[in-house]
Amino acid sequence: MFFGKKKMATGNIDYIIVGLGNPGGEYEATRHNAGFIVIDMLAEECSCAVTKLKFKSLYGTAQIGDRKCILMKPQTYMNNSGEAVRDAAAFYKIPAERIIVVSDDILLDVGKLRIKRKGSDGGHNGLKSIIYQLQSDNFARIKMGVGKKPHPEYDLAAWVLSRFKNDEVEPLKSAAKNACDAIKLIVGEKIDMAMNKFNS
Repeated sequence: MFFGKKKMATGNIDYIIVGLGNPGGEYEATRHNAGFIVIDMLAEECSCAVTKLKFKSLYGTAQIGDRKCILMKPQTYMNNSGEAVRDAAAFYKIPAERIIVVSDDILLDVGKLRIKRKGSDGGHNGLKSIIYQLQSDNFARIKMGVGKKPHPEYDLAAWVLSRFKNDEVEPLKSAAKNACDAIKLIVGEKIDMAMNKFNS
């Protein structure tokens, strides 16, 4: 049956899970790299090494429940993340609705999550690039709270490229764990449950 839930994709890949961030040590553990932090945690939980280089990304293959998933960390820098997602989606013939994107969100406090089935880019350049390259906004996204700017005049780029403060580390870890659990629910076709359980 064409609309069967399983084995829709070639290469037996069911989902692409993308964490957004910037490559390089100088960006490691910054607010803008919240997506990378989640992918690293999920990869550890799934005993998956996200170390192969393809699709302008570091990637690995993980088994989540009965679904085979690609975990991706685009290496294009944030503003061109869509190129990596487009290339992987085209290769595995994965439709937008089988893609999950994890990004940072400055409108949410650290420790908070917002899961959406689809929607606009909300001013996030990584999401904007993905929507443009896929020509679709019909993909699930998990927004990780990274905190608001200290004051309105604070430079946005400086803020998102800053590192988390000591008292933010534990809430960040807790949110990343919740994001991993949410991804597992979404892959299991339970996005409504994920939204009800984890949305702040």
